[in-house]
Amino acid sequence: MTRSHRRDFLRAVGGLGTFAVSAGLLWRAPRASAQQGDPILAGRPLVRYPEKTDLILLTARPTQLETPMSYFDGAITPNEAFFVRYHTFPVPTSVDLGTWRLRVSGLVDRPLELSLDDLKSKFAKAAVTAVTQCSGNSRGRFAPRVLGGEWGDGAMGNAEWVGARLRDILATAGVRQGAVQATFEGLDKPAFPSVPHFVKSLDIRRIVEDPDVIVAYQMNGRELPMLNGFPARLVVPGWYATYWVKNLSEISVIDHVFEKFWMKPAYRIPDTPCGCVEPGTAPKSTVPITRMTVRSFIGAPPGGARVVAGRSVTLKGIAFDGGYGVREVQVSDDEGVTWRRAQLGPDLGRYSFREWSAVWTPAAGEHTLMVRALNAIGESQGYEPVWNPAGYLRNIVERITVQAG
Repeated sequence: MTRSHRRDFLRAVGGLGTFAVSAGLLWRAPRASAQQGDPILAGRPLVRYPEKTDLILLTARPTQLETPMSYFDGAITPNEAFFVRYHTFPVPTSVDLGTWRLRVSGLVDRPLELSLDDLKSKFAKAAVTAVTQCSGNSRGRFAPRVLGGEWGDGAMGNAEWVGARLRDILATAGVRQGAVQATFEGLDKPAFPSVPHFVKSLDIRRIVEDPDVIVAYQMNGRELPMLNGFPARLVVPGWYATYWVKNLSEISVIDHVFEKFWMKPAYRIPDTPCGCVEPGTAPKSTVPITRMTVRSFIGAPPGGARVVAGRSVTLKGIAFDGGYGVREVQVSDDEGVTWRRAQLGPDLGRYSFREWSAVWTPAAGEHTLMVRALNAIGESQGYEPVWNPAGYLRNIVERITVQAG
């Protein structure tokens, strides 16, 4: 797609009718959801936005779209099926690459204004396959319920990201002595001055020591979809998606710890070993959420499916963690009384989804299938979910029910 075609394509969405105006980007009218087996998602419409397939609508302002679980039976999430999560409205719908620049300023010797061509030609190309997951993924399953977007389990995705290392960009700018953090802001600007701009921060030390933190301009071999960050986005492998700033436009190096709204009070967890407190209570102190917990899911068959008794069924799904890497996946068909090891798919890197599969032959009747993963340092999933007021860090042993007959 050429630069002008991208602008024309997205501008054309403006005349698609009442719901298109409401959603800002909607390409096709909503239709009934296919997620009837999940009480959290039942009744939510499937919608199609530009460059996207049918996704589950959580909110239109700002745009929040969830990936159906059927896409999580393989390691790579297709670009068109990748979830979308913005924090402010309106969201950016077009970018003129002739004028767009990534600006690097603050405590640097040489402020930069980098075009997309600059990112591609002036810096060594880096690639990392990594999961990005909304901090609130599965929040809809918290009990007692908490405030925030009531996501099911599909606010996550895995892709191969290609771009320029952030540390190389900052080295070109020349970070000055006394620098503590860098802040990141995208093109999504709130409509009202009372709404804080979405700005995140990372420690300079984290950036310098981690070559996998990149400014990505490619996703699964193609340019980024607009709703996933075109023309460039921050990639922070192993950490929750709140740090993965989309439609990146500004980087500022600062001499202090940044604590404006989206770093404090937002996106905080209890300062306890589990990041949790007793349900219904408030934490005494909090820290920013960072590394993802161990998780695993069954992608196929779907929950509520009917299978043939006595005939083998291939169970498939994915597992991941915050960067240590998945060591083992186990499945159970008897409420966790016994477990057997699943077969792991190719290792695409320690930040990636790891495919798993297992052949299962069901007897007639209803069956509860469960999955759990262990990472390289022995972390796994528990039977009881953690709880915190923000609805973060869920990593319970997941289960689905199927009927064999």
